[in-house]
Amino acid sequence: MVALDIANLKHAATISRGLAMDAVAACKSGHLGLPLGCADVGAALYGSLLKYNPDDAQWINRDRFVLSAGHGSMFLYSWLHLSGYKVTLDDVKSFRKLHSITPGHPEFGETEGVEATTGPLGTGISSAVGIAVAGKMSEAKFNTPKHTIFDSKVVVLAGDGCMQEGVSHEACSFAAHEGLDNLIVIYDANEVTLDAMASKTQSENTGKRFEAYGWDVVTVNGHDIQAFADAYTAAHSNQNSRPKLIIIKTVIGFGISEVQGTNKAHGEAGVKFITESRKALGLPEGSFYVSDQVKEFFAQRKASLIKAYNEWTHTFAAWKAENRELATLLDDAVNKRYPSTEKLLAAIPVFSDAPSIATRKAGEIILQPLASTLPLLVSGSADLHGSTLNYIKGVGDFSKTNRSGRNLYFGIREFGMGCIVNGIGYHGIFRASGATFFTFSDFLRPAFRLAALAKLPIFHIFTHDSIGVGEDGPTHQPIETLSAVRAVPNLDVIRPADPEETAGAFVAAIENVTGPTLLVLSRQNLPYLSQIPVEERRNGALRGGYVALRETGELRTILISCGSELQHAIAAAGVLGTETTRVVSLPSFKRFDSQPKEYRDSVLAPNVRKRVAIEAGATQSWYKYVGLDGHVIGIDRFGLSGPGNLVMKELGITADAVVEAARAL
Repeated sequence: MVALDIANLKHAATISRGLAMDAVAACKSGHLGLPLGCADVGAALYGSLLKYNPDDAQWINRDRFVLSAGHGSMFLYSWLHLSGYKVTLDDVKSFRKLHSITPGHPEFGETEGVEATTGPLGTGISSAVGIAVAGKMSEAKFNTPKHTIFDSKVVVLAGDGCMQEGVSHEACSFAAHEGLDNLIVIYDANEVTLDAMASKTQSENTGKRFEAYGWDVVTVNGHDIQAFADAYTAAHSNQNSRPKLIIIKTVIGFGISEVQGTNKAHGEAGVKFITESRKALGLPEGSFYVSDQVKEFFAQRKASLIKAYNEWTHTFAAWKAENRELATLLDDAVNKRYPSTEKLLAAIPVFSDAPSIATRKAGEIILQPLASTLPLLVSGSADLHGSTLNYIKGVGDFSKTNRSGRNLYFGIREFGMGCIVNGIGYHGIFRASGATFFTFSDFLRPAFRLAALAKLPIFHIFTHDSIGVGEDGPTHQPIETLSAVRAVPNLDVIRPADPEETAGAFVAAIENVTGPTLLVLSRQNLPYLSQIPVEERRNGALRGGYVALRETGELRTILISCGSELQHAIAAAGVLGTETTRVVSLPSFKRFDSQPKEYRDSVLAPNVRKRVAIEAGATQSWYKYVGLDGHVIGIDRFGLSGPGNLVMKELGITADAVVEAARAL
């Protein structure tokens, strides 16, 4: 039995409940149920069990706490405030207000102590699996027989909603298969969902399901601090290659008798009862009360935490002195320092008039020297390594018996893969990527949308990018997909036209440390565009767009394209006349749009309004470049099953179509 100061922890739980009530009441919105129901668990975690240093929120060996049930954000904000993080009482009072650091759902990078952006249910617990993967990788890469600098845990608080969402099934199955015993999930089984009691929509035994996955499972009373702490301590110490699930039985909305234990406690319905509820809890009149007793308790707790932190820093200093190369590698990773663009490009051999190859095959070739240059680059695929061609050779596969492996086998779990890759990004040391067919990107769209919101430097390799897929037919042929992903803010989508543009695209993905990148690559072979100098293709992809073929006389027509259709624009220019026709390659709209206006105007001359764009996908995203006087050749219907080249011709994706459209303007 772990020794605890139960009286002070119970008092801290009461103070936390009061802060949650007052914050939700002040903004007249938010979720009371979880902050009140799980307050005793929060007291145990922040008051006794978690390893952290509020003065160094980014300490690399901290325990990482993820509130998967992000709607209960006041749980997290109250405990971050009480435990000494840079979340002031004024910040708590500003809950859900414009520009506050206490938004409605936790946002990574906005608030110290928030380890992941959560709210879309199931994504937090699934991203935590990725954080746990990165933790195991860090132990294998940086710990030495003499010095242990990584031994932290990943702790999750999830609810019934997280457990119902399918992505949690994907990720939790993966976690057990890979033996992530550094992952502790606390499941708040309060038996309530928003619409009704949970029994309305679920009847399975979740604990048995997790046992079947291969998790250790224990159930405790979530209001019994001692029982919870004992279960947590046992889970923490048991390194048996099995992740841990602690099911806590709690009363949602605990402390507001009129709504507790019902679905009415799920939102802010209990606000009108908080005056009497605060009195019943023993809180004084007024609001946002934090007692001197709880301040003193957490001051002592912080002193104890800093003592342990200082002991670790002593070990870390000794490790750095004896492992200078590893120390430099780690420091560069934490601070997102990577080799220069020039060095990364130089690491990739020029393809030198290579025979016609698919850009996915070019990607496979490019990935190998990049992985050698970047020893913390890891890659995985959703059961498609043989097609996505993103396997890193000679570095092994990550598994419960090989934590040093850099290839991840995600199985047929695309959404799970997306969240796990995000988790590796949240951890902040390894550069992670995933891969699948482009049409299946819809399965993981919520994951890379969250990555864009959280500014995570991850990337995905999406192959089979168009109707060029061919015989697999319209189920596997992306149409609207490019327009859809281009619409996501802070998401860089790059669709290169040949191996050299692909080299620039991969380097761009590494260079981008403020958001995710999608590399959209072809299944079919594409011509090597030797008529364009290598440096122009590589650097042009890095800039997002460039003049691929410049007119020799007075410019009258601009043809715009990217990916597999750039060849048609170039061929059409030959027919229309290169004296008056310019061809522009535009592999990344986001990158091109971020260039100085002077550069953009030098590529897409504003005075030339006779413009034609061609892409084997939906037309809508191209109109901002062709304008009202231009024309877009694309596909605004589903594809066809048949050989890819014939499908392209049948649906009008040809050089002849470009010539006809240009002459008609």
